[in-house]
Amino acid sequence: MDTLTTLAGQIAQLDAVDSVHLERMRHEALTARAPWKAEYGAFQSGGWLTTSLMNASGDAADVTIGDCAARPTDLLSQMPATATLLTELGLNYMWVRLARLEANAFLWEHRDYDELDQIERHRLHIPLHTNTSAFLVTGGTKVHMTGGRIWRLTPTYAHGVCNLLGPDRIHLIADVYADDAYRRLAFRPTLHPESAKPLPPADPSVLAERLRAARRMAGLGYTDAAERMLLRLFYSYALPEGTVYDLIAELHTSLGDEEAATRWTSAKRRLLALLA
Repeated sequence: MDTLTTLAGQIAQLDAVDSVHLERMRHEALTARAPWKAEYGAFQSGGWLTTSLMNASGDAADVTIGDCAARPTDLLSQMPATATLLTELGLNYMWVRLARLEANAFLWEHRDYDELDQIERHRLHIPLHTNTSAFLVTGGTKVHMTGGRIWRLTPTYAHGVCNLLGPDRIHLIADVYADDAYRRLAFRPTLHPESAKPLPPADPSVLAERLRAARRMAGLGYTDAAERMLLRLFYSYALPEGTVYDLIAELHTSLGDEEAATRWTSAKRRLLALLA
């Protein structure tokens, strides 16, 4: 089985979205008076914000997702083109959000859905406003989610997202329960080679040099910056799962801070949904 076929189980393109309708949705996302909120702070560098279009409470500021029979929020009533598309898709929505990733912002390597009921659900992305320096990493491959299509992400695989240069990346994200409507939409998933670029493997000498650089930074008092430098290796190299968290724990062990090392080992288990 080739790499693209394997990767299509993790991320794939589904149906196209009409370009005129998509532009209306983009305009709505950029101009609506949305209560953007930062949530899931342990998963991100800062600069990742969401607002809800459908959820359990009907409150757009309620952004911590969970299993529910989703209902529209007041924000969705300001976005008729977006509401129309969601209705036309006819899916069984668990939660629908707008997600904004600002320039120089990162969602660290993690898995999703571990805290939810063990039933079949899927995550759909519709890119509304993006740029080529914004990409997702999964399976050692970076994928730029281009506009014009509905994308399916399987977030139970370890993944991370970054927006290196900007402008802001804004996606509509819909978590949906599996049903016949979803299966019709996802009947023929594809992943075009131009969208997926394998990352180079990291030579052990490169990782050792980065760890030495992190120690020097921490020795000068820039411990947070040293941690971020190591976390960002996930977006440059194809690494075994959890490597960046192991490197940070090793950094703190070398500095004699076992409490911090234990904290990062625990973060690895939590973010990657590993058994203790």
